[in-house]
Amino acid sequence: MIPSWLVIGGVAFVLALLFSSFVSKPGAQWFRRLERPKWLTFEWAIPFIWTTIFTCGAISASLVWDEAPGTTTTWLLMGAYLLLEVVTLSYTSAMLLTRQLRVGFWIGAAGLAIAIILTILVFPISTAAGLLLVPYLLWSPIGTYVTWKMMQLNPSEA
Repeated sequence: MIPSWLVIGGVAFVLALLFSSFVSKPGAQWFRRLERPKWLTFEWAIPFIWTTIFTCGAISASLVWDEAPGTTTTWLLMGAYLLLEVVTLSYTSAMLLTRQLRVGFWIGAAGLAIAIILTILVFPISTAAGLLLVPYLLWSPIGTYVTWKMMQLNPSEA
């Protein structure tokens, strides 16, 4: 049997590749020219931060699966993990395709809401799995706030 971490990690990786294909060069150029908050000195680290968060999420999902593989509850939670990943990955592609920062802001807010609900549902099943979602809960509001600040700095692009 294939280990759960391999299947879940593989799905996460394939989705990341799929969503990255929706990032257009003109959209990326649009985003690069936008004004950023002066305190945003860590932008170079954001891909590493999200890679860590997605890894934690995949491990969390694997722990939940291993607790009760194949049950209806576990399948529903896997759907919630999948929804969270799709919403999170759609932030960049949707914002760059529409060239509207508010799209990214609302997707970021939706991701945070989904993550809060998922964490609440996961904690009773596996404390470790719940704790592995905490990096998302900590970082997502920061990313959403950065997007909100960029909307203030670039009102014509909001």
